[in-house]
Amino acid sequence: MENENPSTQPNNPLHGVKLADILEYLVEKYGWEYLGEKINIRCFTHDPSINSSLKFLRKTDWARTKVEELYLRSLKRR
Repeated sequence: MENENPSTQPNNPLHGVKLADILEYLVEKYGWEYLGEKINIRCFTHDPSINSSLKFLRKTDWARTKVEELYLRSLKRR
């Protein structure tokens, strides 16, 4: 993504939030088992780690979108 002016995305709740921070938050809140049930991807279900998951999510748009959606839903529940 290009460097964007923060004012260009005033309504984007993910603007400025790093994928690593999102993933760490979800793992702490729900755990790997729950993440693997909600989003059935191998990096969550087989020997999960932050690093392997980040590597996969950075290359796989559909999976990253699901993680971001779960993150946003979890924030609304707070």
